[in-house]
Amino acid sequence: MRERIYIFGGSGSGTTSIAKAVCSEIGYKHFDSDNYLWLPTVEPFTTIRSSEEYINLMGKDLANNEQWILSGHISHGLGDVYMPLYELVVFIYVPHDIRMERLKNREYERYGEEILLGGSRYENSKQFLEYASEYETGTGRRSLQEHEKWLKNIECPVLRIKNDSFEKSVCTLIEAITS
Repeated sequence: MRERIYIFGGSGSGTTSIAKAVCSEIGYKHFDSDNYLWLPTVEPFTTIRSSEEYINLMGKDLANNEQWILSGHISHGLGDVYMPLYELVVFIYVPHDIRMERLKNREYERYGEEILLGGSRYENSKQFLEYASEYETGTGRRSLQEHEKWLKNIECPVLRIKNDSFEKSVCTLIEAITS
């Protein structure tokens, strides 16, 4: 039984949704990296926490719980201090077109018509979608290239889930955790 899992992938790959579903099924605690990275503000996802606060908040939650899944992007380099805790790292890969469609839908579900031309969130949404669209071809912190490089340094087992349905991804992860 693996008790401390980190699941990540490109924006829109479903890491948070998969983690929530698995945690609900097996009774683990779910931690979303966005809750550590971003300060709670009226307009979400606009103000990043300090590195020290990010590390301390995440560390406190991870240390005070035995069975957890941490989902989303942690700053590789900054968050590497927690690598020794991981008993399983899960990398989710979803093709570009599917990810981008999910992200566009999520943006609309969150902000409605404010993401459309002339809306208050238009520029933010446009910039985010452009950033996310560079995952496969980019070389930045949150790119496929950087994720693959980071995975080479992982000492615990790595599970790769590629292009599976949500339900199959959840089942695959539950099986990997409980076997």
